[in-house]
Amino acid sequence: MKHALEISSVRLLFGERLILSDVYLKIETGNIMGLLGQNGCGKSCLMRGIYGTLACEKSVSIDDIYFLDVYKHPQLVRYLPQHNFIPKWLSLKHIFRDFRVDFTGFAELFPEFRGREKAKTGELSGGMHRLVELYIILKSDSQFILLDEPFTHISPVHNDIIENTILSEAENKGFLITDHMYRRIRKVSDPVYLLSNGKTHLVKEEEDLRVLRYVPR
Repeated sequence: MKHALEISSVRLLFGERLILSDVYLKIETGNIMGLLGQNGCGKSCLMRGIYGTLACEKSVSIDDIYFLDVYKHPQLVRYLPQHNFIPKWLSLKHIFRDFRVDFTGFAELFPEFRGREKAKTGELSGGMHRLVELYIILKSDSQFILLDEPFTHISPVHNDIIENTILSEAENKGFLITDHMYRRIRKVSDPVYLLSNGKTHLVKEEEDLRVLRYVPR
């Protein structure tokens, strides 16, 4: 059974500056939606607004049931923010247990973590810390996943594995992904939108990104 996360009438002002204006998106399970945009255009604000951690005008529904704060319903939506959200004093064993994600499967994909189940995230490099956070969000038992810059700060080899994991998880989940590595976003996503001047624009081909001045002509 397909599920649908529908976001409409999103509007956000910072002082006199209009950040988001009447944004509409519909994400379905089984699909990956990509969101591109320049720094400061409002991509992270949109994700936080959807998730309910940033106050803004909006309408958010899942299967026609409306929610003000979907972060209170992790079985429906999980969100990977740009910043680290797992405390450095927690062990990997603790983290994977709390998120009900299998550590053994993680260590099989990323052998450098074998035997490190008792390690604390504070003992990891920044890239490894990010990888742990990204993986547990991807593998969480949620209908929809919001990913803010999942490929940034992670090595190219690890990004290839993450890309395949996203495609696999998308068989049963719906994704909204934003990242400045736009070629990866275009590779895994359909549809892709560009957020510009507070509004979303459908991107069908590379030329659309040039017309909208996201990439140089």
